[in-house]
Amino acid sequence: MTATATSRRPRTTPTAPELPAELLAVLKRMRLPYLRDAAPEVLATARAQRWDPAEVLRVLITEEIRGRDDATRRMRRKAAGLPAGKTFESWREPDSSIPPGTQSGLATLEWVGRAENLAVAGPSGTGKTHFVEALAHKVIDAGMRVSWFTLETLTAAMGRATVDGSVAKTVARITRAELIVIDDIGMLPAGQAAGEAFYRVVDAAYERRSIAVTSNLHPSGFDTIMPKTLATATVDRLLHHAHVVLTEGTSLRLSEATAGRGVVPLG
Repeated sequence: MTATATSRRPRTTPTAPELPAELLAVLKRMRLPYLRDAAPEVLATARAQRWDPAEVLRVLITEEIRGRDDATRRMRRKAAGLPAGKTFESWREPDSSIPPGTQSGLATLEWVGRAENLAVAGPSGTGKTHFVEALAHKVIDAGMRVSWFTLETLTAAMGRATVDGSVAKTVARITRAELIVIDDIGMLPAGQAAGEAFYRVVDAAYERRSIAVTSNLHPSGFDTIMPKTLATATVDRLLHHAHVVLTEGTSLRLSEATAGRGVVPLG
């Protein structure tokens, strides 16, 4: 057989041997599913490369930690109720009216660590929700929790809690998250119930958790959509330790639609 023929023969990777049944049973009992899945390949590699036993143990434990962290992030994304899956990967920084320095500063999440708030206000379609959702995904990736509401869904949740007497429990559950988002304030009229729901969460989170709000109104104008007394007390707490970001310009959604980028061609 020629050298050329030999070099062209496809290489086959040996199949990693299955773990002994006794070891599988122990790993299942110890609830180490990611270590269990990785173990055959890791042990085969360790045997072939003569790894130190401590290195084998380190790699296996690292795989378990990685798997658990990934599962936790998936669970927290699902629990957060994020609206559209928009992250910084699809965010177009140059198209935003938010100054680049402000974007990068907020993306460090240092303000979340300090329990500071964020208010993003501006016309519809200027990227407010996209930017805040991208921040929320980053918060989850950093190992923290997010609670996402619109003012309407927050009001509904508080309404249900009022009926069954679990308002305090509901507020405590919401404020377990390091970041609480209330999106699209001002898109619809808000009454007494909405004002009370908003106030309860802001008051409970004050100087303990971060709240991010998006609105087509500046927070100083919230008293035009909800009772003035509640709005004043809420905004006072909301803006005490807050970053206020104003967006401007025409709707990015409308611009994409008029340029023909809003839909996929039918074929």
